Amino acid sequence: MSRFFVKNETVIDTQTGLMWTKNAALFDFPMSWSEALNTIKEFNHSDIYGYHDWKLPNRKELFSLISHETINPCLSVGYPFTNVFTGYYWTSSSCERLPNQAWYIHLGGARVYKGMKYGSYMVWPVRVAEKNNKRAVFQTGQQNCFDEKGVIIDCNNTGQDGEFQPGLNCNKDRFTENTHFVDDNATGLTWMKSGNIYKEMVDWKSAFDSVLKMNREWKYGYNDWRVPSIVELESLTDMGRHSPALPADHLFTDTQDFYWSSTTSMYDTNYAWVLYLIDGAVGVGYKTLAEFFLWPVRGKNKYNFITGRKVV
Repeated sequence: MSRFFVKNETVIDTQTGLMWTKNAALFDFPMSWSEALNTIKEFNHSDIYGYHDWKLPNRKELFSLISHETINPCLSVGYPFTNVFTGYYWTSSSCERLPNQAWYIHLGGARVYKGMKYGSYMVWPVRVAEKNNKRAVFQTGQQNCFDEKGVIIDCNNTGQDGEFQPGLNCNKDRFTENTHFVDDNATGLTWMKSGNIYKEMVDWKSAFDSVLKMNREWKYGYNDWRVPSIVELESLTDMGRHSPALPADHLFTDTQDFYWSSTTSMYDTNYAWVLYLIDGAVGVGYKTLAEFFLWPVRGKNKYNFITGRKVV
């Protein structure tokens, strides 16, 4: 079954239940964050495409489209979208630590970063096509709304992530603590309880060597530990939190600011994707430099929208 279903000038992602405009550059030009939110409101007042509940996608919704196997654009092979701009697109999610900034995602190479809300980036409308959808993307965790200066405001009619809070609420009883590790009941993954079991930063190859050693020794009773993919690492993030950007009831100890993933960057294979846990940014690290930490994981993901990418 194809992941995407084209319906006139819209596209339904069957993995997430989200509907996107087929034209990824419907509004032609980049705009500021507040302009983006207001443009979506105006779009809903029109009769284009027959729906009136379009919104600016939040961070996890836009991230759900990303493929780390492709570049320019970094979308799944066979995508049906047109006019995909291989640059940055706004999300409706503010940076919790620096709320005068908002998150945007680079659809050329998959970088997830934050920038001042007066910056100019592209806008791609989305709506929830399937209500109460068990395949939906997780909520980001963001509950507040902010103006362009970062001041908390009433969420009503803002169009921001904090107003809609769409997706699966995975925070209630999400984590189960064991002696040495923590089960994530939302994803089915098991993480080391300590986010710093090797007490030092390592290069990318050493991260894999360390995991191989863990498995040879059946560390903590298992031999299927691995370096997490960038999608698995990102699944831990909570956009309502910072320093670290983890859910409030997480049970991890000694978490560090940046972690290697097992996912190679297709822009330059000398680099691999990394998670910056202070705010949750997704960037890259040079593989030969010992500048990132290792956070081993094991287990099988529950959801296709998390596992629908090949780990390189």
